[in-house]
Amino acid sequence: MFMDFRDQPPPPRWEPRPLRPRLSARQERWLGRLVLANMLLLLLAPIGGATLIDALLTLFRN
Repeated sequence: MFMDFRDQPPPPRWEPRPLRPRLSARQERWLGRLVLANMLLLLLAPIGGATLIDALLTLFRN
């Protein structure tokens, strides 16, 4: 049997729910600080490690 649906409104658009809520402004600032600290340590830690190894080698050479 045929049913006439021409007068019916279309169904509402389906949108998936976000997987997790967005970060607040405070959380975004902390995340930015953590990323900056990690980038600085990425540059400074190898230099510091090389300096300590060089100091230990010099200490044990004598």
